[in-house]
Amino acid sequence: MLDDETKKRRIAELELSVRRHQDLYYNGQAAISDADFDALWDELKALDPGNAVFVAVGADNSGYFAKVKHILPMGSQEKAANPEEFLAWAQKAKPPLFVVQDKLDGASLELQYKDGRFLRALTRGDGLIGDDISANARKMQGVPLTLPEAFSGAVRGEVVMSKAVHAAYFADKANCRNAANGLMKRKDGKGVEHLQVICYDAAPEGLYDPEAGGLFGFELIAPFDDERSKIDWLKGMGFTVARTQSFGEAYEVIDYRARVVVSRSELPYDIDGLVVKNPSVDPDDMRRARPEKQIAFKFPLEEAVSTLLDVEWSETGSTFTPIGIMEPVRLAGTTVKRANLANTNTIKGMGLKLGARVIVVKRGEIIPKIEGLVDCPPDARDIVAPTACSCGAALVDEGTRLYCPNSACPKKALHRLEKWLSVLDIRDFGVGILAKLFESGRVRRIAELYTLTTDELAGYERMGAVSAAKILQNLHARRELSLPQFIAGFDIENIGLLIAQKALGAGFDSLEALRKASVEELAHIEGFGEITARALSEGLAALGQDMDEAIQGGKLSFTQGGAVAGPLSGLSFCFTGELLTMKRSKAEALTLSLGGAVRSSVTKNLSYLVTNDAGSGSSKNKKALAMQVPIIDEKSFLFMTEGQANNG
Repeated sequence: MLDDETKKRRIAELELSVRRHQDLYYNGQAAISDADFDALWDELKALDPGNAVFVAVGADNSGYFAKVKHILPMGSQEKAANPEEFLAWAQKAKPPLFVVQDKLDGASLELQYKDGRFLRALTRGDGLIGDDISANARKMQGVPLTLPEAFSGAVRGEVVMSKAVHAAYFADKANCRNAANGLMKRKDGKGVEHLQVICYDAAPEGLYDPEAGGLFGFELIAPFDDERSKIDWLKGMGFTVARTQSFGEAYEVIDYRARVVVSRSELPYDIDGLVVKNPSVDPDDMRRARPEKQIAFKFPLEEAVSTLLDVEWSETGSTFTPIGIMEPVRLAGTTVKRANLANTNTIKGMGLKLGARVIVVKRGEIIPKIEGLVDCPPDARDIVAPTACSCGAALVDEGTRLYCPNSACPKKALHRLEKWLSVLDIRDFGVGILAKLFESGRVRRIAELYTLTTDELAGYERMGAVSAAKILQNLHARRELSLPQFIAGFDIENIGLLIAQKALGAGFDSLEALRKASVEELAHIEGFGEITARALSEGLAALGQDMDEAIQGGKLSFTQGGAVAGPLSGLSFCFTGELLTMKRSKAEALTLSLGGAVRSSVTKNLSYLVTNDAGSGSSKNKKALAMQVPIIDEKSFLFMTEGQANNG
């Protein structure tokens, strides 16, 4: 047990450390893992439960923006790290109903409106006053500039970056949260259009003023009377809202949390827990720095600190990806020794070296990621990236990608064959026998796969004639395929099945039409842009001879209209909003595999708009209603696939 003097010193140390790391976190510069911060927080709370730090809010002020007072309180929630702590809160708070929302892992933002028109946007700041980043917020997704009602007040949301955007444009940033924090407060506003605001709270002007009439005054002026009607109102005003559920019993919330822990990797954005609220809106409670009628029910920690021992460079086709080798550490219930480092920009941006202590994170990925640097010892060694490919070509380092530029690189050719077998789902044709066929020179191009005989295939693997015949039977059974499958199978950089299908849907419905199309014409396809258009155009040109060889002599043929025959043939689908059972990309791929077409926008020729929120005020929902396009939910879509969703 600590004596009084030692206890005072330790409390002072902990308070200083907690305040420092709070401020770093809110400014997107977290220096320690969530687990380490929680340990500091819990130790301070045990030693000094009434410490002022527990009613303070970390400040995100940058010094570059005007300071404006909030309409809504911008405090934080108390947290429950496990079911026991949550049950203790539930027994004390005794809510008649548990309103449960995703705890978004981003940065808080207050949107202020006057008579239904957007006025300004404020960061959290110190909880009372925030930075005015209105110019940037106007460009973000999910910020309506005018509302259907003459509402004066504030809406609170979270600025988030989707995982897809992070992977495509900001992979050099440690995680979505850090990338979003950095972008939202850029003085030049560059890149803020990639951010989305997801909302979960609102208040009319004057509700939280000191002289406001408490709940009585609130009832006179508010357009909603509880948390659930608040979410409905936000939807009706055109805001994107946090996923919200209601439960009658505490154990149901615990069960729901367990399910979300498993499925959260399927969400388009990061969440780090659930927010559980009393359904009633209590302004007096919300004025507290940490309201008593709501709590953050955190997920099991998925972060740890380890030492980076080495870096291996994984080769996939022409791309070299760094994989960190670490001292074994327990993470999310498993022992972890390897972690993804993404690219050379990530290594340089974090200042990583061999021997450094690093923050390792696992958020549902098969391989965890290194997301931060703790410290580097004086004897830490530089990480050296490879400079040459085994084919002899010098590697090109673009920062976000290290690759071999040699179009004739053997590894690239082998990867193309592997991709072909994968896209066409050729069963039993393993990578081992494919590698032997490639190394011997017997199969170097896709067309040569279709000239193999049973005898020579059996000789390569000593598998016997029966097994060899089965492999070739599987191969030749897939000689009729769609044009998008054909293009995707040739492993053109960044051109997968969905991109190829979008080109087809835009009117380029033959291989010849795609070859003749200019980069400018292809760039006008929705979802393309110049980079994708150039990749497709140059890829088709470079692989033209190989493609022609694969088609000639009846080796391969295309299904009519470029579509796969299946239960969804002749139907087109557009997906919007969050899906519950799978990622949107998986739903789109499932649609294509069953003969359907995927559209990125709503037109009068669309067969179905798929959404789990038919009452949303989104532009796609409004268009579908106006054009009388049928709107179905995810369950109905899965029923149409006749159970095929779980067979792949």
